[in-house]
Amino acid sequence: MPPHPHRPPELAWQVFRGSEAIRRGLLSRHHLRGASWIRLRQDVYADARLDRDHALACRAALLRLPPGAAIAGPSAAYLHGVEHAAGFTDDVHVLLPATVRADSQPGVRVHHAPMSSTRSGLLVPVGSAASTRTNTPVGMNQPARTSRTAGTRPPVAASLAADRLPGAPGRTRSPNPADTRNRPGPADPQNAAAASNPFAESSPGAVMILAGPPPRTEPAACAWETAVWADPVEAVGIIDGLLRTGSVNGSALASEAARNACRPGGRRAVWVFGLTDGLAQSPPESHLRVRLVLAGLPRAVAQYPVRVPTGLILHPDLAWPEFRVAVEYDGQWHSDADRMHLDRRRLNQFVAAGWLVLHVTGRRLRKEFPALVREIRAALVARGWRP
Repeated sequence: MPPHPHRPPELAWQVFRGSEAIRRGLLSRHHLRGASWIRLRQDVYADARLDRDHALACRAALLRLPPGAAIAGPSAAYLHGVEHAAGFTDDVHVLLPATVRADSQPGVRVHHAPMSSTRSGLLVPVGSAASTRTNTPVGMNQPARTSRTAGTRPPVAASLAADRLPGAPGRTRSPNPADTRNRPGPADPQNAAAASNPFAESSPGAVMILAGPPPRTEPAACAWETAVWADPVEAVGIIDGLLRTGSVNGSALASEAARNACRPGGRRAVWVFGLTDGLAQSPPESHLRVRLVLAGLPRAVAQYPVRVPTGLILHPDLAWPEFRVAVEYDGQWHSDADRMHLDRRRLNQFVAAGWLVLHVTGRRLRKEFPALVREIRAALVARGWRP
């Protein structure tokens, strides 16, 4: 029978510094090598039950950076709900105040905020205690956010039962770090202050646990950062995701672009913002739309309403209404027999309405894009487009 996992309550569901856990007598070096913990980077460990996602990578990166660091760019977009923005093994983008320097680390891309006090990107880390610390950013023109009172974590057995995934016996879902019910409740006033502070310190200068959601740049700021730092095609897909989830809107993007017009990358951000629309239903649809524009084709309209003879309003993924040409992106789920039946009926309705529809698969988008461009170009020319 396997030994019972050794998990001190203080470290359950947490990301922490191994050296500090040993110094405080919570774990030994032997314990850290056990199956209860995973090593994320040098001296940074986590409860092995946590999901291996980009949020976990962000929490690990912050523990190796000076106070004042905030998650930014594509990494912040992930934390704002755009799940395709980054994965567990992708680099973590962090933003530091202009006066703070940090050594480069594998898997961490460090950027620095400008000296100007007009920058509005940084958020105050969760917790009122953070706003009083001189070495934590109070986010340039952003009011301090107040923390929610930390709740008491339910007993471990009840917690695991509540988090158990349906249909997967024995597997548990990592709790949302933003949900205070998923963190141990403070046992004393000193611990209460630590629970409200993302950089909970066991002693002056010694950070052990990053509690609560990681500090991150606001959605409009992380959209600007993504536009400047990432490949344009990938950046548009991420910013479309922010628009689709409602984290940001077009006016906020325009304001952010105007505010940062004089910064390096300002013109690039304006150009990338101009390629976004937030109407694509998936990242590949965003990527296809942008790549066709970069290939010299006229810009397509996403989800254009087309009335078919039956009276229904259909919305092709991409459309050139002037020429009645449309493109439909077929993902893996379109290979299902029932889905294929519906797709063919939908295609017939477009044809009856006088539209020419081309279908694009993920494989062709990745491996046969030049041929795909030629086909779409030919269809547009046949319908009257003059390059």
